[in-house]
Parts: sequence; structure tokens; C-alpha cells
Amino acid sequence: MNILVTGGCGFIGSNFIRFVLETHQEDSILNVDKLTYAGNPENLSDLADSPRYRFVWADISDAPRMEALLKEGIDAVVNFAAESHVDRSIQDPSAFIRTNINGTYVLLEGIRKLFPKKPIRFLHISTDEVYGSLGERGAFTEETPLAPNSPYSASKTAADVMVRAYHRTYGLPVLITRCSNNYGPYQFPEKLIPLMISNALEDKELPLYGDGLHIRDWIYVEDHCRALDLVLREGRDGEVYNIGGQSERTNLSVAHAILDLLGKPRSLIRFVTDRPGHDRRYAIDFSKIRRELGWEPLRTFEQGIARTVEWYVTHEPWWRKIKSGAYLEYYRSMYENR
Repeated sequence: MNILVTGGCGFIGSNFIRFVLETHQEDSILNVDKLTYAGNPENLSDLADSPRYRFVWADISDAPRMEALLKEGIDAVVNFAAESHVDRSIQDPSAFIRTNINGTYVLLEGIRKLFPKKPIRFLHISTDEVYGSLGERGAFTEETPLAPNSPYSASKTAADVMVRAYHRTYGLPVLITRCSNNYGPYQFPEKLIPLMISNALEDKELPLYGDGLHIRDWIYVEDHCRALDLVLREGRDGEVYNIGGQSERTNLSVAHAILDLLGKPRSLIRFVTDRPGHDRRYAIDFSKIRRELGWEPLRTFEQGIARTVEWYVTHEPWWRKIKSGAYLEYYRSMYENR
């Protein structure tokens, strides 16, 4: 397949591109990324000379540009492009509306204009946060009502229902996946796990919201990418697939695991004022994708977190450039002058 990946310079997108190129020797990737603060071309710099990989600096909200790219023999679109940090969405939701809602609409419209002569499959990467918050028991299924609690999750919910509507109205071959919290290599260090790791390595405090007992279901990013690849190739059009790691942990226990692996004292943990609308617990029921596509996570949290900590220890220049902002100045000057 000739796959257009949006947001491919981000954390999950870059891992997905690597997975596809390593697993499917006949596939090629066109990576479109706006290079906002979380998009880092260095994540894929070693692929620059590959004949099966091409990068284009573009905004998915730019309709003429996206329509032109979709006409380049594209067979499928995998839409990772999104503003995704809840704290930033609370401070200023406007970028989330532009990229997450309008950008998804632009992609769908571009695909619709080529359909049915050229049926381009559209895989939309969503989040379990569209379901809202859980109590102490149970797990989100694909039938759980959507009840977002932040501007970020509200924007993703809007995109999800737009994708569904384009399938029901126009018959487009679309799929939606909703995944639990990812972790692994190349994750931007404002997110919990890479922030905890990098701060611990610098002997800085590890800030945890509230009492630190908010619960998340964690999945190693390679397991997520394997699930996405299966859904793209074998999933049923119009369907939603939940993807989970079967690894519920409190944020406090995650911080403890990281500090213990690094041999750092737990006294580095600092509890800070909780953020508004903070969901208490997420958990994913992924029985549908296991039943229909035979997928399940391969790595336990203990295995995945050990590999992740090791990666950040051995890639210190990568995260230091990000935390200092040096990476952003370099790439912006490179592309803005073109």
C-alpha cells in the first residue's frame, strides 16, 4: 500500500511508520506533518534516504494541499495528526478545534471527492478519553456513550462522530480506533512517563496531580502500532476498535516504578494542585479486536517500562534538545525558509 500518515513526526506516528516499513516491505509512506511543538523530524531522520519514505511539511487543515497529496496514488490515510495535551487544551482550545476537528474534516472531504473512483481507506486514531471517566469498576467498550470532560477530548469526540457520519452518509471506508495511554520511545517529554524519566535523570522533582491515584491503562507503543496495522488491513469498514494494554496503574505507582528502575529516591515526587476536569480512571475492554482480529498486547507493563527507561537513558541528547527548545528552533528555521 501507499499510505499517507498525518502527524508522523509525533510519538505514535513515528513509531507506526517504523513498524510499517519494517513489517511490510512493499509498502511506502508519505508522512505529512505541520511540525508543531510535538512534531520532531529527528524521530525519523534515519529514514531520510529511504525510497519508501517521503516527508512533506504541511497542515492537514490546508484543503488544496491535502487534496493534491491525496491524488498521488494514495491507498490509505492514517490520521495521527492532533493536538493531544489536555493541559494545553485547557489553556487555549483554539488549536485543538483547528487541527482535531477542522483538519479531520478536510481529510474526509478530500477522500470523498475521489470516492468511489478511488476508494481511499481512512483510519482515524482517537483516544479512550472520549468516553469520559470510569468508576472503580468496569471498562470502556465500543458501545460506551461518549462523554468528554476536557476541550481536548471534546475535539476528538467531534472528529470521531464526523468520521462516522462520512461513512453513514457517503459510504467512505473509514475506521476508528480508541486506545489507552501509550508509552515508549520518542514520546514528547511533557507527557507523564517521559517527564518522570527525564526529571529523575536530572534529579528534579516529579510533579503528580492531586493525590497521584488517578488510574490509567498503559500500553507499550509497539503493541499499539501492531494493532493499528491489523485494523488498517483487516478491520471492518465503519467500525470502532478499542485498543488496551490490560495494565491499569495509578500515576503514583508509575512514578515509583520509574524511580526504582533508575535507583532514584521516591522523595523526588511532589504532589501539585489537580487540573480541572481531571478524569479519575480509564480502562479499556479490547475484547472486540481480540475476537475479530486476534490481537492482544505482547508486553507487560514491567517489560515495557524497563525498555522505555533504558531508551531515554541512552537517548539523552534527544530529550535534552526538546526540553531546551533547541530542536524546535532548528527545524522551524529549516522549513519556514523554504
